[in-house]
Amino acid sequence: MADAPLSYSAPAAGQAFPATRLRRTRQYAWLRRLVAETVLTPSDLIWPLFVHGREESEPVAAMPGVDRLAVEGAVLAATQAVEMGIPAVALFPVVDAAHKSDDAREAFNPESLVCRAVRAIRREVGDSLGIICDVALDPYTPHGHDGLVQGGRVLNDETVAVLCRQALVLAAAGCHVVAPSDMMDGRVGAIRRALDGVQRQDVCILAYAAKYASAFYGPFRDALGSAGALGTAAALGVADKKTYQMDPANADEALREVALDVAEGADMVMVKPAGTALDIIQRVKEACGVPTLAYQVSGEYSMIQAAAGNGWIDGQKAALESLLVIKRAGADGILTYFAPQIARSLRT
Repeated sequence: MADAPLSYSAPAAGQAFPATRLRRTRQYAWLRRLVAETVLTPSDLIWPLFVHGREESEPVAAMPGVDRLAVEGAVLAATQAVEMGIPAVALFPVVDAAHKSDDAREAFNPESLVCRAVRAIRREVGDSLGIICDVALDPYTPHGHDGLVQGGRVLNDETVAVLCRQALVLAAAGCHVVAPSDMMDGRVGAIRRALDGVQRQDVCILAYAAKYASAFYGPFRDALGSAGALGTAAALGVADKKTYQMDPANADEALREVALDVAEGADMVMVKPAGTALDIIQRVKEACGVPTLAYQVSGEYSMIQAAAGNGWIDGQKAALESLLVIKRAGADGILTYFAPQIARSLRT
């Protein structure tokens, strides 16, 4: 039985109690869940996986809790993703230096590490899990750029020709989605034509449409081994990626990039990094109405993990909050290294 009500005193003349009290719907956990405007579920998450050619997993020092996985480890992670309700994984290969070349020929080798991983995962889980494969040349070049380099320039059209060959071998290996992250002009349309030309209309294109030249990619490059490579690229006259990735100062340009990629045949678009581009996610979703994904990148992950490791924040709560606000901004799906731990927590 509820306690007896307190004695009531009418408000004094000219004084009125508020009729609307927003705190009323915040007082119980069940009520907060009932009126929540945004809900995060495992189906909103995509799990990025680093795959290397060694037999054992290897921790990524700059990304606590993340490992470079052997192909068998990636297959195990894929089965776990299915069990946790995560709809897709995104594969990123750690390519041995012996397989890197200026022409990036390993990118279109049908027996490459990533192709072997795709085939192994498909054999294990079939179509119960989506496999997204990155289309870019940075893992395959000694200089770490996403495209071919010549005369102090990152070549556009010549790079696009290689990206088309890469997309075709990835599709043949069994990936469901090719994701050009290179930011070359015209590559989405070229890849769509190449896929359609071999009757692979079923393969989706996820275009990294608004990918910024960000300082938050460092741990990812360490994981792939391309950070040191970029350090040597200065001798080629292209020390950074600012001639093809977007300037963080620009927002309207992101909408132009997205519109071009959609017109060329992109089925989904990506905004990257997520945490520093919440406004871009919202504008892209509202203006273009296409499935919009966001990448919570390695630097964002590592910052939360570092602060949590020092006891400054609750890492689990911070991770969950960071993902919730990315979805609130309009993201239909989020690539995040927190995917497994958040998916487990959401299912308990």
